[in-house]
Amino acid sequence: MASGQCPASNGLGLHASHNLTSVSNNLITLARKLRVVDYFTLGWGTMVGVGWLVVMWDWLLRGGVLGGVLGFAIGGALLLPIGYVYGRLVMVMPDAAGEVAYTAKVFPPAISFATGWMMVLAYFIVCPWEAVAVGKIAGYIFPALDSIELYRIGGQPVYLPRVIIGLGLTGLLTLLNYRGIRLSATFQNWTAFGTLALFVVFVACGVSKGSPRNFPPLFTHGAFVSILLVMQIVPYYMTGFESVAKAAEECSPQFRARGFSKAILMSIIVGILFYTIVIAAVGYVAPWRELTNEKFMTAVVFERAMGSRWIVSVILAAALLSLLKVFNGNFIASSRLLFAMGRRGLLDRRVAEIHPRNQTPAVAVVCIGLATAVCMFLGDAILVPISEVGSVASAAGWMAACAAYFRMRPAPRERMVAAVGVTVGLLMILMKVVPGIPGHFSGYEWLALGVWSALGLGLGWRQRMVRAAVIAK
Repeated sequence: MASGQCPASNGLGLHASHNLTSVSNNLITLARKLRVVDYFTLGWGTMVGVGWLVVMWDWLLRGGVLGGVLGFAIGGALLLPIGYVYGRLVMVMPDAAGEVAYTAKVFPPAISFATGWMMVLAYFIVCPWEAVAVGKIAGYIFPALDSIELYRIGGQPVYLPRVIIGLGLTGLLTLLNYRGIRLSATFQNWTAFGTLALFVVFVACGVSKGSPRNFPPLFTHGAFVSILLVMQIVPYYMTGFESVAKAAEECSPQFRARGFSKAILMSIIVGILFYTIVIAAVGYVAPWRELTNEKFMTAVVFERAMGSRWIVSVILAAALLSLLKVFNGNFIASSRLLFAMGRRGLLDRRVAEIHPRNQTPAVAVVCIGLATAVCMFLGDAILVPISEVGSVASAAGWMAACAAYFRMRPAPRERMVAAVGVTVGLLMILMKVVPGIPGHFSGYEWLALGVWSALGLGLGWRQRMVRAAVIAK
């Protein structure tokens, strides 16, 4: 293997023992077919979903136009040191376990398990979010779908046609990921670049009709509080760049390890640009303050500016493609992480089974698909709370990865970058869990986080009992 190709040795005094050969499952390995462009569309595609359409009202009410732009710009920029650390770590340890593998090198198993379990939450929680969102978008296009109410959760109705659509999409992506990574990556590429192309079209057309007079109020609260309230949700909407690590074992034989860092950093940069531009555009094209009660505020704002329905079709097409890619990307990341935790004995080893022909983590894929189908029955009520819990879960994983890199004793400059990453991750957690800070967790978020933590403790205890029984024999 040529120098610099995947998998690579590292400069930390550690050797990359987690390559495809060493992690084989009964001599069957994950397929090695991914290129740099595939890793970029995985990272960026997993990051940017349909929040810019579905909950734009929440972003603007949190911070206003300038507060929203600065919140995403600052919050995104703070992730660059974390992205750098991930790029270094995945180069030296191309392991689907990601944060689990990194923390296992320098911390006790309990920390490694807890980190992995939180990152499973960060990825998985997006899947039912998108399954619910597709029904919400479909209901906007075809109002007849908002019928046959089954029940209500949190005052939000759950409609049968929407449930059927969400289940259908979940089934499709489960099948796609079951069949092979190349098929899934091709799907990811088309949807990611299709989203970017349509984004350029509707933003360029919309802003030609806008005016700076529509911007006020620049902040909905004081400047500091407005920016802080937006920064609190940035981890959730910027989660995804580190998904590159979860597919690291599936790089093509010709892939050069430096490509991991390029894909991760480009994902963050393009993500920052996307979010800040779309927030600024919404504030520019129409008086947004009057439209925050609209179901799909972004589409309504552009329709009012253009005076035509065609631009709504473009926006909804972009949203649909974006939804598909972020659903698929998080499906890939969560299934690979679940697979890797099973392979390490942290979860039931059956989830580490690899399909002999497709070379995919088939059992883990099916588990994620079934869990998504169950959770989506919670309906629209899960949309905003999921954003809050996902932010903390992501920040916890980022902080742990940076702490692990710091403990590996890289060069002084890199230790400093890792320390910055730890600090950023810790602050992102604190600003959601400390009661005195505006925008802190509500009872529903604490409940969701508590249930997930309790489930993890139960599964972890079960695996310890299984290992103890094996040793006793």
